[in-house]
Amino acid sequence: MKSLQKIESWPVGNAAAAVVSADGGVLGTAGDQDRRFPLASVTKLLSAYAVLVSLDEGALELDQPAGPEGSTVRHLLAHSGGYDFGERTVRYPPGTRRLYSNAGFEVLGETLEEATGMAFGEYLREGVLVPLGMSSTALEGSPAAGGVSTAGDLCRFAAELQAPTLTDPGRLTEATQVVFPGLAGVLPGFGRQKENDWGLGFEIRAHKSPHWTGAHSSPATFGHFGQSGTFLWVDPEARAAAVCLTDRDFGPWAADVWPPFTDGILAELAAR
Repeated sequence: MKSLQKIESWPVGNAAAAVVSADGGVLGTAGDQDRRFPLASVTKLLSAYAVLVSLDEGALELDQPAGPEGSTVRHLLAHSGGYDFGERTVRYPPGTRRLYSNAGFEVLGETLEEATGMAFGEYLREGVLVPLGMSSTALEGSPAAGGVSTAGDLCRFAAELQAPTLTDPGRLTEATQVVFPGLAGVLPGFGRQKENDWGLGFEIRAHKSPHWTGAHSSPATFGHFGQSGTFLWVDPEARAAAVCLTDRDFGPWAADVWPPFTDGILAELAAR
């Protein structure tokens, strides 16, 4: 896909990108698909998927208490448990505001560890990474932002997100629908959103503006971007997903180039 080659002009040292179709086929790549990059918050997609697997196994339940009083696993996954971004300070009553929180994902990881008796990174490895053949991916820190991976590995994950084999398809459908609709909040890097829609660990595109995906991305698009200059989105209407990893931290440069990059990919997909 010609649009993928645009990463060569980006103001970054290294970048890798790929597009994966709904049937799992890789439609195009650019850059070194085997180079490992820090994922930052794209890690949350992997961590959320591990939690979905734990729900299927009965280790956790969405409505079991987790975090501050009144909060549940569902609240923490949907960034509505009330925690501050990085500290375990409760800023709002659970379910009243979308307050994006690394702390909430760390508590979620601890909740899973207590339920399974396994370190979160090991549970993620055994439950998600090994079955998908993601041998170059690992959790080297927080469940919120400590992952490292390659574009090649994330292509496997992007295929799983379009045709799940490790969790019930209905479970993934639920996870990629809006949880606690209508909550306002700040989308990091893009400002306050009147309706800051989120699923169970997956950010939902909906009608947010501005946004890191394209102007022509469907409202059903879900995924995440990371402060390390990374993103992964799945657009069910386009029947495709895109992965992009760079070695430059997110900033105005990314907000400028990512949306037209995505629109270029969508235009090529539509023309096929």
